Amino acid sequence: MKWAVPLSLTLVMVSAFLAKDVCGEKNVFVAVVDTDGVQKVAVLAGEYFFDPDHIIVTVNVPVEIYIRKEAGATPHAFVLKAPDAGMDINESLSTEPKKITFRPTKTGNYPFYCDKKLLFFKSHRERGMEGILEVRD
Repeated sequence: MKWAVPLSLTLVMVSAFLAKDVCGEKNVFVAVVDTDGVQKVAVLAGEYFFDPDHIIVTVNVPVEIYIRKEAGATPHAFVLKAPDAGMDINESLSTEPKKITFRPTKTGNYPFYCDKKLLFFKSHRERGMEGILEVRD
């Protein structure tokens, strides 16, 4: 069974892409509340990056992150540790999109990252695989 991104999320992703192009910003995504009352974000994890790597959401509004990794053997994860703000996430990623849901309860900037590391090499986070979830009023 193929996994499909909801049409409303596809429209949000396209409008965000066009907005980023016009503004000249490469990896910032401002989530808007969809008709179902949820902020939806699509994220791609790749060779030591997240796209987008700066996500802006509204406090006390549910968030759905649809995240997948690029094809390849390198394992990746999505980690966002802010339990005092309603976010305590550590999900392994695959090429099949995964839906992560939460409700941020506190404004602020919260780092998300990949915690994978191979033997004595730098961790994926040390190689730049991190971003910011910015929670606003």
